[in-house]
Amino acid sequence: MAILTRVMKAERFSAKPLNASQNSDLTDYRQALNEAALPLAYVDLNKLDENIVALLVLAKDKSVRIASKSIRSVPMLHYLLTNTDKLQGVMCFHPNEAAFLAEHGLDDLLVAYPSMQKAAIASLVPWVKKGRRIVLMVDALEHVLLLDEIAQASGMCFSVCMDIDVSLSLPGLHFGVHRSPINSVENALSLYQHIKHKNGVHLIGVMGYEAQIAGLGDRVPGQYCKSVAVRWLKRVSIPKVAKRRQEVVTALTQAGAQLDFVNGGGTGSLLSTSQDPSVTEMTIGSGFFCPHLFDYYDHLSLSPAAGFALEVVRQPQSSRVTCAGGGYVASGAADKLRLPVPHLPKGLSLDANEGAGEVQTPLCYQADVSKKIALSLGDSVFFRHGKAGEISERFTTLYGIRNGAIEQHFQTYRGAGMCFL
Repeated sequence: MAILTRVMKAERFSAKPLNASQNSDLTDYRQALNEAALPLAYVDLNKLDENIVALLVLAKDKSVRIASKSIRSVPMLHYLLTNTDKLQGVMCFHPNEAAFLAEHGLDDLLVAYPSMQKAAIASLVPWVKKGRRIVLMVDALEHVLLLDEIAQASGMCFSVCMDIDVSLSLPGLHFGVHRSPINSVENALSLYQHIKHKNGVHLIGVMGYEAQIAGLGDRVPGQYCKSVAVRWLKRVSIPKVAKRRQEVVTALTQAGAQLDFVNGGGTGSLLSTSQDPSVTEMTIGSGFFCPHLFDYYDHLSLSPAAGFALEVVRQPQSSRVTCAGGGYVASGAADKLRLPVPHLPKGLSLDANEGAGEVQTPLCYQADVSKKIALSLGDSVFFRHGKAGEISERFTTLYGIRNGAIEQHFQTYRGAGMCFL
């Protein structure tokens, strides 16, 4: 699949509407998975390839790092990385995970979340000594001191990336996330002076992730007033994010730092982050699979490429059916958006009182569709998750479907017996 060629030829990407070709999708999925045991998780490889093209067009000239937390499958990471040279490297979420990925042949690993777990960090030492490019995240002196201690005891040096805060602070409002304390040029330079005088750590990167832009939808159903406010805050935040990121990068460079990369953005902020000249790479994770939270972004036009299938096992009323399983809820502030949604066949919705259940999920027929759907016991219903990688924590395999057939089985971290957080 020459995905890179298709990206280079694409002047403009226009994905199909989410409700187009639904009947053929349902037929293909049921045909492909007819012999598979339910529940299961699946990836539509045709739609995945479409999303890769669309996302790389938005990324423009920036290289793209894959967020492993949204994938959590070694063979799927390999699938993505081998399809185009524009996808380079992996953003990990735990040192033990990075060691696991290195063991499976992956390189250029950025562990984007700090850790104080000494044994986990030490698990990376043999791979660094073997020449693997593994970068650890810091935003506090304690991180630096621990990494320096482990590195010097092992006779090596850790490459590190400084995580800076690019949230927007307004009177009475913090628009963003509460993570890094490095929220100014002065704080960044102060931490760099500590790094600069340690033999066991070497600063090679900066990350400034604008979560308030990437992580919030522009037009969320039922949240009109909030959506208006979010869109306004995003417009205010975008130039301020770029300004702070550029100022920190300039200051660190002038202080002697030799930066190999500056990481920014996520799927939800590709359009704005790609215009920041200080950014050399961006990170994409959930966008490849397009969970339903990405339906509410103005500039994204992606295809729902992944989900899970449940079996209809009961019909308590003529207007309802009940599926086995389904309580796969997305992380974040608890609300209805964190629940999975029935995707295929169209015309089903979660029961407002029960939602997605631990071992069973009731579904309601929407008005005047029960005869059109005509679900029977044993039929499959396909759902979209609120996010992406959390599906892999519940299933051992992702069934890779193409044109009505299973093309590949993608073992997940769980399938490999691994759990990192």
